[in-house]
Amino acid sequence: MDTQRLILFIIFSFSILMLWEAWQKEQRPPQPAATAPAPQQAGSPPQPSPQLAASPAPAAPGAAAIPSAAAAPEASEKILVKTDVMVVEVDTLGGELKRVELLRHQDREDKNKRFVLLETGLNRTYVAQSGLVGEGLPNHKTRFAAAPGARELAAGAEKLELKLSAAGQGVEVIKTYTFRRGSYLVDVGFEVKNAGAASLQPYAYFQLVRDGNPPTGDSKMVPTYTGAAYFTEKDKFQKVEYSAIEKGKATVPQNTDNGWIAMLQHYFVAAWLPQGKTAREFFARRVGENLYAVGVIVPAGAIDPGKAGTVTVPLYVGPQEQDNLAKLAPGLDLVVDYGWLTVIATPLFWVLGLFYKWAGNWGVAIILLTVLIKAAFYPLSAASYRSMAKMKVIAPKLQKIKEQYGEDRQRLHQAMMDLYKTEKINPLGGCLPIAIQIPVFIALYWVLLASVELRHAPFYFWILDLSAPDPYYVLPVVMGITMVIQTRLNPTPPDPIQAKVMQIMPIAFSVMFFFFPAGLVLYWLVNNVLSIAQQWQITRALERAKPAHGKR
Repeated sequence: MDTQRLILFIIFSFSILMLWEAWQKEQRPPQPAATAPAPQQAGSPPQPSPQLAASPAPAAPGAAAIPSAAAAPEASEKILVKTDVMVVEVDTLGGELKRVELLRHQDREDKNKRFVLLETGLNRTYVAQSGLVGEGLPNHKTRFAAAPGARELAAGAEKLELKLSAAGQGVEVIKTYTFRRGSYLVDVGFEVKNAGAASLQPYAYFQLVRDGNPPTGDSKMVPTYTGAAYFTEKDKFQKVEYSAIEKGKATVPQNTDNGWIAMLQHYFVAAWLPQGKTAREFFARRVGENLYAVGVIVPAGAIDPGKAGTVTVPLYVGPQEQDNLAKLAPGLDLVVDYGWLTVIATPLFWVLGLFYKWAGNWGVAIILLTVLIKAAFYPLSAASYRSMAKMKVIAPKLQKIKEQYGEDRQRLHQAMMDLYKTEKINPLGGCLPIAIQIPVFIALYWVLLASVELRHAPFYFWILDLSAPDPYYVLPVVMGITMVIQTRLNPTPPDPIQAKVMQIMPIAFSVMFFFFPAGLVLYWLVNNVLSIAQQWQITRALERAKPAHGKR
């Protein structure tokens, strides 16, 4: 049984090591590369690849030139648009979406403030830009004029439009932002009127520009991904790390007619979602020092003189609410990244959501989910605890054998195997049942870590945020106590070193759980309490049967 516990300790320690290495990877700043492509000159919009310009078929990214920040700021008007879920700031210089404040989500550091996803500041750049490709066509450096109209979603109204206009060489362009009630989806569209004598075939680009800094206020002790990602039917969900963009090694889909591209951070996402089976070219480029852009170029179609053409691409900018994301675009719900255990984590979250709808409290839902998982694994856990209990019963006999054979390892081992055979005990019988439960624990870890639904979700008393560590460390300490009780219920390993390890484990794990989300500690605490009850009942039953066993 001491071997079993050692194996369990190694498995769990390896799991923690993987989480630690993932955190180190995410927190490591990207290293500048000598071969990194130089940023394009200010004011230069991205250019479509030759494939996209040559035919209506889907195109490869090519050598799209990505614009950097404006060389010199110009005076412009900042327009505030307010809906029931967000406050948006649009700059008439380029019609750039410069700031998005989410009214239903609190700031991580100051809960009296609302969370701001897109913004520009001293050490912060995260904006959504769009424009047209072609000489003389308005881009995100062009000054637009705002049409008069409402700036706040009226009571009873379902949508609100902000129209911006600009003129180019022989064209008139109207850029329209369409906001909808209860939605984080914003339609960004261009209407191009051909006032010239020749036909036009313009292209529109839509991009997100962000610095490579991690979001402020996020814990440094848990691994979360900050960077770009895309999805296509062929490639499925793929991440594009800033370090790859920095080195010019980022790869994005070529010649595709489906998919989306996004910037991700813990709990939130901004994504361009081209609709239908239309040609598109994705790109990912470095546009400045610690500044990266990802986006998509789409054709607006041929426009004859005197005619008009339109192109619209929705922009989602909001929380990673899985149910809503799955309805907006194929694969968009995958931005809630559960890693290689997604197949286990997804149904766990679904069941957790059902319990929340019934109980109305995410902490209660976690407790109910823990009970359900414990019940599902009851046969396996019972086998493990029964093996532990039997080993505890024969512990005196094992000690006697050890004293009898001393340093004769071969005879000691043979005598122990004979005893196990006589008592019908498999010394490794509890390893597999426990090891099977490890992936469930890790999957639930990612569910509690990545689900925005649990962000700032209160439990009871002092636990005001299940996604943050317990502020008073009560849950980790109590969990450590339950681990000590579990250790006392187990047979003492005959090896002094292993015995010391088992004594230190509760303390080490309690300290480690100081930095874990309170929701995860709550799960582990409830799981320990149920395990203690189950193990105590099984051990007591076997000890009661011991005298009868001895008479046979």
